Amino acid sequence: MIQKYPSVLLENAVNELASLPGIGRKTALRLALYMLRRDVPYTEGFTSALLSLRKEVKYCKVCHNICDEEVCSICSDFQRDRSLVCVVENIKEVLAIENTGQFRGVYHVLGGIISPMDGIGPSELQIESLVQRVASGEVKEVILALSTTMEGDTTNFFIYRKLSGLNVKISVIARGVSIGDEIEYADEVTLGRSIINRTSFNDSIKI
Repeated sequence: MIQKYPSVLLENAVNELASLPGIGRKTALRLALYMLRRDVPYTEGFTSALLSLRKEVKYCKVCHNICDEEVCSICSDFQRDRSLVCVVENIKEVLAIENTGQFRGVYHVLGGIISPMDGIGPSELQIESLVQRVASGEVKEVILALSTTMEGDTTNFFIYRKLSGLNVKISVIARGVSIGDEIEYADEVTLGRSIINRTSFNDSIKI
């Protein structure tokens, strides 16, 4: 049954909110009505924050994490170990790993994983910039912390092959994260232990 709205403006707002991932039309309507009940300054502040996010956010020129400056706060922190680079799929994994408090290296955000079904190949990801970082000589170890899915493992192996000719240790997080799990949904203790107990990627592909 098609929902009828008393206002075209309300319907437009519901349509836009419902376009967000995980938001159905009932939830979108509830959010729209909530916004309508709030005062105008609240709504202006809300929309201004979203516009600023979209227009002004930057991507770190070193690791591709989101930031407010040219280089993110992690890459510019001299107390971090720049010789240790953790490769992740996206920004959500950076947040998840940082919440464990177990990692003091730096990151490299790929912006996705290789997925032919979704039309995502190596050229769509930040793999070449990772190769360049490692080739510079500062990086001593690369930790592959991608989701334990077929696509994640495919991406791990592709990166391993790209880096295999360089003088760098390549490791993979321990399988404390169950097969098929997404990194961002792993609990902090499990994720932290998976990083600490990482293994050589060479050993992982012999299993």
